[in-house]
Amino acid sequence: MNSEGMKTGKSEVITIGKNGRSLSASLKWILAGIVLVIVISFFISIAIINNNERKSYAMASSENVLRTLSNRISSEMNNYKELTRIIMIDDRLLTFLRSEAYKVDTGMINDARYGVLDILYVTEGVDSVMIFRNDMIMMATNRFFYNYDYKFMNDDSWKKEILDRRGGATFSMNSFGIASRSDNKPVLTIGREINDLLSQKRTGIMIMNISQDVFISMLNELDLDDSVCIMGTDGTYLAGERKLMAFYDEKIPEKDSIITYESGSQGKIVRGCRVDLLPIIIVSATDYGPEGIPYGIVNTLIILMAVLVASAAFYGAYIRSRITKPVFELSKKIDQNEQSGSLVKIEDDMVYSELNMVKDSYNNMIEHVNELITTVIEKEKTVQRMEMRVLQEQIKPHFLYNSLETIGYLAMEAKADEVHDALETLGSFYRNFLSKGSREITLEREINIVKDYIALQKLRYGDIIDDVYDIDDAAAVYIVPKLILQPLVENSIYHGIRVKGERGTIGIKGRVEHGRLHLIVRDTGVGMSEETISSILNKRADYTDARIDGNKSGSFGLWDTIERIRIYSGHDDVVKITSEMGEFTQIEFIIWKTIE
Repeated sequence: MNSEGMKTGKSEVITIGKNGRSLSASLKWILAGIVLVIVISFFISIAIINNNERKSYAMASSENVLRTLSNRISSEMNNYKELTRIIMIDDRLLTFLRSEAYKVDTGMINDARYGVLDILYVTEGVDSVMIFRNDMIMMATNRFFYNYDYKFMNDDSWKKEILDRRGGATFSMNSFGIASRSDNKPVLTIGREINDLLSQKRTGIMIMNISQDVFISMLNELDLDDSVCIMGTDGTYLAGERKLMAFYDEKIPEKDSIITYESGSQGKIVRGCRVDLLPIIIVSATDYGPEGIPYGIVNTLIILMAVLVASAAFYGAYIRSRITKPVFELSKKIDQNEQSGSLVKIEDDMVYSELNMVKDSYNNMIEHVNELITTVIEKEKTVQRMEMRVLQEQIKPHFLYNSLETIGYLAMEAKADEVHDALETLGSFYRNFLSKGSREITLEREINIVKDYIALQKLRYGDIIDDVYDIDDAAAVYIVPKLILQPLVENSIYHGIRVKGERGTIGIKGRVEHGRLHLIVRDTGVGMSEETISSILNKRADYTDARIDGNKSGSFGLWDTIERIRIYSGHDDVVKITSEMGEFTQIEFIIWKTIE
């Protein structure tokens, strides 16, 4: 933090860094933005709630109208169906139906008509009743108000729907198509088969036409004539508002399920349903009125919004004076600590417990960072000490002397080519071994060190050692700590194969699985006991050189290598040792690092 931003601590805007905005200003704008978003969201929500509630109210009102009118129509039509039952048992009508054809005359037909009319006097709305004998001799009331299609009348196709009901009533529009009113007014038609009460054989067919005045009267009684339209399923207008016929839909379900249409005009909802078991469709249009607006909820929300805005203003001022200012003071102390160049704790007490928590967290972080630095330094020292021990093991005189002694023997035997190869191998070994001071090398280079080392050992011990390598291409480029294989190979030779006293094999495998390098060194030496394996796996690198003796020197190299890999990988579970006494020893390293 620069000095200009901390001169008085009372500035409206305190600059942090070069181009930073103060926390106080940021909080002010953030709070203002939040309030603005809430206010806008509030009014949008109010509008949506009002619209949805008005729509829901309109839909509920429309559904109530449709249900009420549908039930009313169904009830009225049931009454007319019962009326057809009464007509069928009139004595004069039965005489007309049962008589032989040659006995039927105008007087008998008129008697049957008067019998039907006597029954119809007790009710309203029946426009006409038509009775057809099986021989199609017809009796009809209001006959002269209808035009008849005699050709279609003698066709049996219009009878099929009636006869399929087997005495039950069925509904249709406009006399099943065999007749129509002279003034083209629509009628709802009830048709049923007439069966003789004694023989139960069909004696004729009855058609009763219900006047559209019945439906007009219903709408007038319910005061729905300008908001509802009643029509037939074939699109025939019966009663109500004709404009709603534009919403006729033959896909309306068979039952009285209600469907909703797009009204085509703003502020109106149109819904329709089919009257159960009747060829009648009802369409209702309901305006979005103010009745559906939840004024109580809206007023409550407005009050809450006012309280919210006032609270936001209060908390904005509170945050500025009671929070951001102390935060700046804490930031100033942290900045001073940073500029001093030392990681020391802040000892001053803060005004609020939350800021004390921040201060404590900062102090804990400083303490943890110091601990991490100390740990890293100690680990670095440990790694350097281990690497130095490995280097010392390989450059101490006895190995070099033994190698030179062997080369001298070859020279005395005048084996010039072998002397040259041996010197080349020795030079290659130390060149890769030193690696220009590098602490990490590729596995391929590590394998070359091992190959040179075994080649030098073969010069001394002859052909008692065989070495086999199986290194994947992906594993060859993996970066590993230097000299992690040579100590294991040395142990295999000196503490495994030589002790066993017979020819042995050292196999080295390398593969990459799930991003981890698996290195396996296996020898056919004397093996290890479970006790020795347990001691190696549980040993940590807190020992000193004074604790190493000749009997443990083999384990010492392995201990150091395991600990170096643990530090390098950052994991403890990096080694697996399996062995069988007198048969073999296998050591597997698992290294968590990426390839080069």
